[in-house]
Amino acid sequence: MKTRTLGQGLTVSEQGLGCMGMSAWYGQTDEQESIATIRRALELGICFLDTADVYGLGKNEQLVGKAIAGRRDEVVLATKFGNRWHDDGRRTIDGSPEYVRSAIDASLQRLGVDHVDLWYQHRVDASTPIEETVGAMKEAVDAGKVKHIGLSEAGAETIRRAHAVHPITALQSEYSLWTRDPEGAILDTCRDLGIGLVAYSPLGRGFLAGRFSSPDELDEDDSRKSHPRFSGDNLERNQHLVHTVKEVAAEKGVTPAQLALAWVLSRGDDVVPIPGTKRRTYLEQNAAASEVELTDDDLKRLDAIGEAAGDRYADMSSIGR
Repeated sequence: MKTRTLGQGLTVSEQGLGCMGMSAWYGQTDEQESIATIRRALELGICFLDTADVYGLGKNEQLVGKAIAGRRDEVVLATKFGNRWHDDGRRTIDGSPEYVRSAIDASLQRLGVDHVDLWYQHRVDASTPIEETVGAMKEAVDAGKVKHIGLSEAGAETIRRAHAVHPITALQSEYSLWTRDPEGAILDTCRDLGIGLVAYSPLGRGFLAGRFSSPDELDEDDSRKSHPRFSGDNLERNQHLVHTVKEVAAEKGVTPAQLALAWVLSRGDDVVPIPGTKRRTYLEQNAAASEVELTDDDLKRLDAIGEAAGDRYADMSSIGR
């Protein structure tokens, strides 16, 4: 697996591994297979692992910690904070300095490590100035608990204000063939400031990969059942979009997932996709996408499919602040 460099000199594998689905929101989980998948990723040279304190309410960090025990030096470890769940089931976005300080200590304990390589604010807190949040994140850097800091789903102005307090290494945002939101002001700002883009859901939550064609195929507790893109007229429009992906992939003799990942990889050396999977089989297929070469004609056909119909989330209020 080749490497790429995010802002501030953080070298990562050119593909990472999103670990969220191993513990939360995407149906049934298998801890042993998930741990085996993480360890297989390391064998393949995929060293950039992504988790968050909210995934499984801490269980995902614990799982990742168990999988990398004794292998910390092989891993570029990223986690996130900011989505705060309360006992009554409410979720709030918390970027207050007090919470920031407690969040890093809790994550380190669950992960079983003394530092993380990249620590993101998961969502921007509209009630706390970004300068205060990043100031508290900087304290963690100064204390040796964090090597690099990042933001997730932040707007261009927020990125600039944050970067003025402490250099931002990476912005994590959803980016794929059917989600082009970062293009324009956000990506231009990142490149102007030397910030890398970490692309989550590069496979359209599995839909671009052809791993399901209707929410009826998903487990009852799978959160994708409630996503606007997978219902009604949106679903019908998006099924046609994926048909083109499958068509081009078949012509090239690759899987739709490999084609979709190759497209993200083609966006620039400062863009790193982190496809999520909880199975070794899909991990190995995804890893092979790094060998797929897209021609100018391929790119034109894929760009022509346009963006997906429907919002990315039922509630978009915390996106792009």
